[in-house]
Amino acid sequence: MGTVVRFAGARQVEVVEAGDEALAPGSVRVRTLYSGISAGTELTAFRGTNPYLTRIWDEERRLFVAGTEATSYPLAGWGYSEVGVVTEVSADVLGRPGVPAVDDVVWGIWGHRSEAVLPASKLDDHVVPAGLDPLAATFARVGSVALNAVLAADVNLGETAVVLGQGVIGLLATRLATLSGARVIACDAIPVRLAKAVELGAVAAVDVTTADVAELARSATGGRGADVAVELSGSTRALHEAIRSVGVGGRVVAAGFYQGEAVGLRLGEEFHHNRVELVCSQIGGPPPRLAGRWDQDRMNRTFLRLAAEGAVDPVGLVTHRVRVAEAAAAYELLDRRPAEALQVVLDYTED
Repeated sequence: MGTVVRFAGARQVEVVEAGDEALAPGSVRVRTLYSGISAGTELTAFRGTNPYLTRIWDEERRLFVAGTEATSYPLAGWGYSEVGVVTEVSADVLGRPGVPAVDDVVWGIWGHRSEAVLPASKLDDHVVPAGLDPLAATFARVGSVALNAVLAADVNLGETAVVLGQGVIGLLATRLATLSGARVIACDAIPVRLAKAVELGAVAAVDVTTADVAELARSATGGRGADVAVELSGSTRALHEAIRSVGVGGRVVAAGFYQGEAVGLRLGEEFHHNRVELVCSQIGGPPPRLAGRWDQDRMNRTFLRLAAEGAVDPVGLVTHRVRVAEAAAAYELLDRRPAEALQVVLDYTED
């Protein structure tokens, strides 16, 4: 009998038993090792602010619409950063190219559950690269979110980039933008995050509670302003500061998951007068100009390759490994005391 983490209601986390699932044809059974908690998307479900809880996403029309069939509590198995060991492969796909074998360590998305039966196609070529710590592989999806934002920024060698929000994804974006040749100004309100950003290559770290990001960006660029800014905190006030920080014709990537109304976003000011380009980055797809060459799979694999090569150290962002039985405390930590944690990982090896 396995277990699954679920939200019984807003800010109510429980670990419940999950029934055994038969191994269907064309499928693979995986025993989970680690599962990373997203401090962005998942916390919106934990807090009850996720738009899917009040509206329905119409995939065909690409609109949120009112309806009585909106997602509701309990919500089981949220999570998109899993690593596990293959324990069984159905006979009809055993040995097929790309399908992992028994005892292979694989990465993928199956939520916070101790065991999962997945279509083999979902794990095609998802074996963790040789020599890579399985913990690092829990960052495949998170890393691709950061990479997608940097690709959308279209940052060029020698340009100045402001990255607002130095949580896990923001820190990864800071590192990836630095690898792309940018001079990164990292912004946050939490000192430990700013110190980590400097470790990852930021040329400056700005405490947004005591400094004016836009003024500092201009001081660092001879008055011109940053070339690009990436907003990853999910705060619309921070998005406004991102807009203020870039120069005329600058590009701002809105990559945070914004909740509620856009308080503090004043589009009649710098956005209008500096003719700022505002771009949305969302993990559902790469920037349109790259769609012919990039997709979600390439972003995942690129990030894992960079980790395997040592260009990025995601394991260094793991501050807490928590037993699954203590999942409720893990979510409370991220919700109430975010300054105390970066990446929190549920550890199934201890149960």
